[in-house]
Amino acid sequence: MGECLWGAVLRVVAVQAAWALCWGQVRYSVPEEAKAGTVVGRVAQDLGLEAGEAEARRLRLVPGGRRASVEVSGASGALVVSSRLDREELCGKSAPCALRLEVLLERPLRVFHVELEVTDINDNAPIFPAARKNISIAELSVVGSRFPLEGASDADIGANAQLSYTLSPNEHFSLDLQKSNERNIVPELVLRKPLDRETMPVHRLLLTASDGGRPSLTGTMELVISVLDANDNAPQFNQSVYKVQLPENASVGTLVARVNATDADEGSNSEVTYTATSFIPPSGRDVISMNPKTGEIHLTGALDFEEVSIFDFRIEARDQGTPPLSGHCSVELEVLDVNDNAPEVRVTSLSVPVPEDASLGTVVALLSVWDRDSGSNGRVRCWVWPSGPFVLEATLSGSYSLVLRELLDRERVSEYEVEVRAEDGGSPSLGARVGLRVPVSDVNDNAPSFAQAVYTVLARENNLAGAELARLWARDPDGAGNGRVSYSLWEGALGGGSGSWGSGTSGSVGGVAASSYVSVEAESGVLRALRPLDYEEVQVLQFEVRAVDAGEPSLCGNATVQLFVVDENDNAPALLPAAGGGSEAGSVSGEAGTLWAWASWGSPSGQVVAKIRAVDADSGYNAWLRYELWEPRGKSALFRVGLYSGEVSTARALEEADGPRQRLVIVVRDHGEPARSATATLSVSLVEGGEAALAAAAGSSSLLPRSLAGGESGSGPAAAAATNVWLVVAICGVSSLFLLAVVLYGASRWAPRAAVLSGPGPTTLVCASEVGSWSYSQRHSRSLCVADGAAKSDLMVFSPNFPPPPGAAAKDTQPEPPALLDTVSDNPLLSSTCSLLPLPLLSRPLGRPCRAPGSAPLACGSGCFTGA
Repeated sequence: MGECLWGAVLRVVAVQAAWALCWGQVRYSVPEEAKAGTVVGRVAQDLGLEAGEAEARRLRLVPGGRRASVEVSGASGALVVSSRLDREELCGKSAPCALRLEVLLERPLRVFHVELEVTDINDNAPIFPAARKNISIAELSVVGSRFPLEGASDADIGANAQLSYTLSPNEHFSLDLQKSNERNIVPELVLRKPLDRETMPVHRLLLTASDGGRPSLTGTMELVISVLDANDNAPQFNQSVYKVQLPENASVGTLVARVNATDADEGSNSEVTYTATSFIPPSGRDVISMNPKTGEIHLTGALDFEEVSIFDFRIEARDQGTPPLSGHCSVELEVLDVNDNAPEVRVTSLSVPVPEDASLGTVVALLSVWDRDSGSNGRVRCWVWPSGPFVLEATLSGSYSLVLRELLDRERVSEYEVEVRAEDGGSPSLGARVGLRVPVSDVNDNAPSFAQAVYTVLARENNLAGAELARLWARDPDGAGNGRVSYSLWEGALGGGSGSWGSGTSGSVGGVAASSYVSVEAESGVLRALRPLDYEEVQVLQFEVRAVDAGEPSLCGNATVQLFVVDENDNAPALLPAAGGGSEAGSVSGEAGTLWAWASWGSPSGQVVAKIRAVDADSGYNAWLRYELWEPRGKSALFRVGLYSGEVSTARALEEADGPRQRLVIVVRDHGEPARSATATLSVSLVEGGEAALAAAAGSSSLLPRSLAGGESGSGPAAAAATNVWLVVAICGVSSLFLLAVVLYGASRWAPRAAVLSGPGPTTLVCASEVGSWSYSQRHSRSLCVADGAAKSDLMVFSPNFPPPPGAAAKDTQPEPPALLDTVSDNPLLSSTCSLLPLPLLSRPLGRPCRAPGSAPLACGSGCFTGA
């Protein structure tokens, strides 16, 4: 439909343009609001230009003073719409709306006048001066009263601007149209029914204006009609009683309530002011304020449920009419409890300190607990933290007892810091706490105790009197006097060279008690020597040290002290006299200090002719002796001395040319530091074989006949027979000794190296270190002797502190191996030797290497021991 209309319009415009061209002026017409690009007319064709000539001759539109919103297309020579065309903007209410344009054409230059008429369309709706109009009409206005209204306007022209009015349906008002002239119509509002402000104080009507366009456009205006009234109504509250609840922690300025009183009147007759009166209790005036204009009630003071829980007061509303009218209501403010009070805890009685032997249930403290809040906010729960040995027991309402539920031990905990905590049932809950310091008083319930049951101490002999040997300390965890320890010495057992060492029974050496050797300082526990110790007099000293506290009653503890005297090299070797029955050098001649021996001419090399016997009162390395030939020396010497055996043997075969007598000087040294020595002079007489046998047979007496010493010899068959017998005995003895030596050498060569000489039974610790410890035990002692001298029991076994290897058998279950060495059979040419008791082999771990003087180092676990 629209396209047909536009086509007709364009045909009309084209016909008009052709007609105008005949008269020398081109005229076009275009409706307003035409779209951009719409062809208004073909100017080049209407001016008689050929195709392409408009562009060649630069056909263009000359700008005028008023924006034309059209332009000439250079390619086609058509006049087209370039921007929005608004007739009302270009011409306003003028009709017709014609625009005069000039078209310029070059080569040759010519100017053509073009007139463009913009036609009106109904694109503007009627407009009222205001969207809403307020009208006030008295309630007593008579029916038929007229109230003029402002009309609407329309920017269009012609029929598009012809207006008509209608009013929304209403029983009180109607619309009447009056013509002020032929062009304007004035609408009037006519009252048709009496007004009642109390029934309807405001009437809202809608006035509509419609134009004559096709389609028609409309505009509206709202009419707000207010009815004015007289003061004939008193203010009325919407509630007769206002009930309000506020928590007691409501802040100052909080809105309590907003009361509202309405007055049916208007204006000053309906203006209401509010007043608060009749406060119960009167203190409400200090916490309540009233806004006289708005009716808002605010807090001006703090609420406290614990002081006042309910406030009552009245509100009066008064209008501004003449005479003024008033209305009343009452307000009930209930204060709600909140948990704003923490529980309070007070200690009413405290009984401290508490003795550590206090019985269960002992009351330590009495406490009172309360909370000023009510309900669940005032219900209090109490407990002890940390609980420890105490617990709270409720006695009465709000009263508690702190009682003992576990036994105390001051040595474990000497003082308790506890808190009695209280917490109410509010949300969030509030709590309180009170700290209690409960010291525990000491009772003497702990005896002094030593760190070790047995202490082992090493002390060198010849020490200074008063020297500190050890420091003992017993711990008593009690306090004050109960923990003050004094030390005393109790007699024990002693071990010496001539007696046996017991296992705890009282003993002495030579009738001297242990207290004569050592003492203990009562306060410090320092063990001191009362006099120099002598290893040769006592080797082991065992006694008890008692620690006694100062409590009532006093308690005590004991520790055993084993004091081992460490030998020093303070004794030189001593030569022993001759004993009968062997070939030892021992017959003392008339010359003092000279030993005699006899050797037969022709004796082969290695023949033992004598044996030097010596003993050292020391022990260990200090008693380990070695023998050296001092004179004569060199390769010319006829004899040599066994380094450790003391046996004097021939260095080569003896001849008569060697002379009748040889004088030997032999030095006996020990292995001590420094070494001590003794010198022996041996005179060896060289005689015939028979005389040597008789001299050996006569060696059983302490002194030889002077005739034998002078070289005389008997004759006869008895002497020859005795000589043969002793030769056979000597040969058998030498053979047995050689066989025994081979067996011992093989056993020592292939025996396990990780063995020490020891006996079964526990080892008593002497001195511990990271390497090992010296041990001594009666069961470890083995009697060693040199020749027929006094027996010695000073074998010291070195036992490392390392634990036994896995799988090792217990000491008391180890089997006793066979004896390593049996007694040596008697030999007329050799001195007698003592028998060695069986020495079992005990496997031990390797320890610190020890060296025997003049020998290669040996590991402690390889059987290194000391002895004479």
